[in-house]
Amino acid sequence: MELWDLYDSERRPLGKTAVRGEPIPEGARHIVVNICVFNTRGEILIQRRHPEKIGFPHFWDLSAGGSALAGETSAEAAERELFEELGLRASFSGRAPVLTMTSADCFYDIFFADIDVEPGELILQAEEVVDARWAALPEILSMTDRGEFIPYRRPLLELLFEAHRSSGGVRFSGEGL
Repeated sequence: MELWDLYDSERRPLGKTAVRGEPIPEGARHIVVNICVFNTRGEILIQRRHPEKIGFPHFWDLSAGGSALAGETSAEAAERELFEELGLRASFSGRAPVLTMTSADCFYDIFFADIDVEPGELILQAEEVVDARWAALPEILSMTDRGEFIPYRRPLLELLFEAHRSSGGVRFSGEGL
């Protein structure tokens, strides 16, 4: 059973948890993280979701992501998700997300990491990820138009690439490959 800490709209802890798969109480939010791994060519590592995943099965997605578990900060969740899904280690300790968005039931925290790695070197989490490869923005936009990529809004995808050009990401420690 996966538990998530709940927060109010100001991101103050409510001292309550939610169980994955159950509705989030009205007015409460949990933390979801996404990690965008970029290479020196300015491409992003994308992953193909397992065909049996709930929500966008077999779609291409950003590098890694998932919900923060009870007791985790968003930086700790980003580190865990990146390692679980791709076998990569990076430290986001002491770093704020590059971008945070809010929905009715989530805070979405986005982190960047920079690494040049061959997709064949990754250790994919079999029950979550079936493939990974590098892609540039125009290709991702085309994949989105064709219904192959999770339907993030075009301005968000453009913002991710522009924000990375402006700020860069966390360098990997080299562990985990």
